[in-house]
Amino acid sequence: MRVVMFGYQTWGHRTLQALLDSEHDVVLVVTHPKSDHPYEQIWSDSVADLAAEHGVETLIRNRPDDEELVSRLKEVQPDVIVATNWRTWIPPHIFTLPEHGTLNVHDSLLPSYAGFSPLIWALINDEKEVGVTAHMMDDTLDAGDIVLQRSVPVGPRDTTADLFHKTVELFGPITVDGLAEIASGKTEFTKQDRAKASFFHKRADEDLRIDWTWSAEELDRLVRAQCAPYPSAYAFHRGKRLEIVEAEVSEAKYGGTPGRIFYREGDGVAIVAGAESRRGRNHGLLVKRVRTEDGTELGAAQYFTTMGGYLASRP
Repeated sequence: MRVVMFGYQTWGHRTLQALLDSEHDVVLVVTHPKSDHPYEQIWSDSVADLAAEHGVETLIRNRPDDEELVSRLKEVQPDVIVATNWRTWIPPHIFTLPEHGTLNVHDSLLPSYAGFSPLIWALINDEKEVGVTAHMMDDTLDAGDIVLQRSVPVGPRDTTADLFHKTVELFGPITVDGLAEIASGKTEFTKQDRAKASFFHKRADEDLRIDWTWSAEELDRLVRAQCAPYPSAYAFHRGKRLEIVEAEVSEAKYGGTPGRIFYREGDGVAIVAGAESRRGRNHGLLVKRVRTEDGTELGAAQYFTTMGGYLASRP
């Protein structure tokens, strides 16, 4: 089939490579310009560069809503559009333009975790598996009928980077296999159960701020979710921002006030955590590595030379 691809970053790059290696003919690529947003500088393999290497015409757009783009789409006459990690709304007069519509590939197990940063949100929420969904695009974002879906387990100490590497491997195969389903003449696919749908916003600095009333287990997942190369979770110590680079749940239980810098445990420092921590039934967050405002990374035992005081959510 003649394919137009809308895609961006490494997800789009992997998808385009799979399409170029397949029997399909990629007749046009549409991608976003480079962005200064911190999350869009991560996993940023260039779709435009890959297309250029293979002599595929490329259009750069923030939004696909101009007449020049529509005119060019009509001229190349695609049988299908593939969209993957496209960051803005694609209007109906574009996604319905090809005979076979538009296949969107999204890195969650829809209908859960539609929208942005699904792997980070899923890890924070202690999901046991994550995955990728290929679905037909319709008027509601990430809500179309499911063509194919594939999952991978979340390991007990996985980070978002681990989950990225697991799921990005699925993008190319699920795209090519999804197109095979469409090319076979199949038109009826699996409806999404909208009662189970959830939609998440982009991550921002506020989402990295540690709330010490969260349980140690939740904070451990937050730190792993915000692993390198993502921006780290942070708190404030003596009025200065302190990033928590590595942490885990303490072995012992610690009672007191959330955020208290309390006790050395192994090579870490236990911080009291949890809304019910005053009862002494909660584990603490065992902080193991931190990063100061000037970018210096230290072991917790090096940084916290004495116990006492608090890590706060705000200066």
